[in-house]
Amino acid sequence: MRISLRFLAEKLNLPVHYNHILQAFIYRSLDETLAQFYHEEGYRFLKRRFKLFTFSRLLAKDRSFDAQSRTITFRGRVCLKISAVDDRLLESLATYLVKKGSFRLGRNTCELDAVEVEMPVSPEGPVLVRAISPITTYSTLTTPEGKKKTYFYTPFEAEFSEKLLENLRRKAAAYLGEEAELPALNGAYIRPLRVSKKNEAIVNFKGYWIKGWTGLYEVNLPRPYFELAYDAGLGAKNSQGFGMIEVVREER
Repeated sequence: MRISLRFLAEKLNLPVHYNHILQAFIYRSLDETLAQFYHEEGYRFLKRRFKLFTFSRLLAKDRSFDAQSRTITFRGRVCLKISAVDDRLLESLATYLVKKGSFRLGRNTCELDAVEVEMPVSPEGPVLVRAISPITTYSTLTTPEGKKKTYFYTPFEAEFSEKLLENLRRKAAAYLGEEAELPALNGAYIRPLRVSKKNEAIVNFKGYWIKGWTGLYEVNLPRPYFELAYDAGLGAKNSQGFGMIEVVREER
């Protein structure tokens, strides 16, 4: 399930790296029990925990960047998209915001204009998608000196698609259980279709640098896996605002 929060801001001023502010806003707006579950637990598979929700960047026509203060200012109508595998998260969030009517992002007060529920998407075969928050996937490597190093893959490496598919398998096991009967991922892929260096996004989340990619991709996944990617996000760090996709066109 996916919702769009549309709100009005006379002057919404945020740091360039604002993902942590949006994440905190989401947790703060949830029912206490749900917030604790998603913040502390999530869905487990082996040693990994998946939150299985994601959110977009802030979408607005009127925005400006101040290089000196490293801030972004949004004015007028702003949209934030949030999706999750569990409808209760979105229902709790929407109920709270409708009751309040306004909310804070950082030091800014925003007036809620509308909460829109988007229609579910379940395409068959290849589909063209746009990343509306950067897709990230990585490996933790050990240097010859014995130090740990994070290597972020680019969409132009074969490992990019392989890692995304591996991540989806783990998410499915965490959410549905290892015994769930799911179609094979033979022939499945995520390919960059219109992605260039300008789509590279380097984001600081609470002091940790994360490299991801926006752009257009051709995605071919069995329906259960596509629905999971659509609701929970592609790749890693989804609950930190990474990996949200939207369908641009179905490829018949």
